[in-house]
Amino acid sequence: MSTKSEQVLAAAAELLARKPGASMDEVARAAGISRATLHRYFAGRDALVTALGALGVRRLDECVDAAAIDEGSASDAVRRLVGQVMPVAGFLAFLYTEHQLFEQDRMDDGWRRVDNRISALFRRGQQEGEFRPELPPAWLTEALYALVAASDWSVQDGQMAPKDAPTLVIELLLGGALARKPA
Repeated sequence: MSTKSEQVLAAAAELLARKPGASMDEVARAAGISRATLHRYFAGRDALVTALGALGVRRLDECVDAAAIDEGSASDAVRRLVGQVMPVAGFLAFLYTEHQLFEQDRMDDGWRRVDNRISALFRRGQQEGEFRPELPPAWLTEALYALVAASDWSVQDGQMAPKDAPTLVIELLLGGALARKPA
């Protein structure tokens, strides 16, 4: 995939995260190209959404790799992961709300792999006594996605400074996930 098509996809993800029903004309305008050019890259909305899903999975997988989530404490790994994921929060916000990608026959092996890797991080934190054991790792993974998506929306709405987003996501997620010390 060319750099220009990735730029178009990034602009589309940002727009569609806030306005899921945006037309292809609106997507083209957001990307700074004509509708005809958009259609040269993506024949229609379905092709656009499919390409967004593939690129989003690839970028998220790269974030998980860069965060080295198997190293150090689980909570430190979550902090690194959030720091890596924040630059692609727009993609994650769109993909998190795009139900078309998650229809039974369209669930991508890449998403399962990423979900499994992040869930394994939370499971490790539970096994090491760092995270609360009663919170399912799959739910903690979904909570991470939701908080990153919500932080992107808050940044876009001017309710949160971009530099504050990672800390706020980490504090809320880990504040609810960390094991509680006996009184």
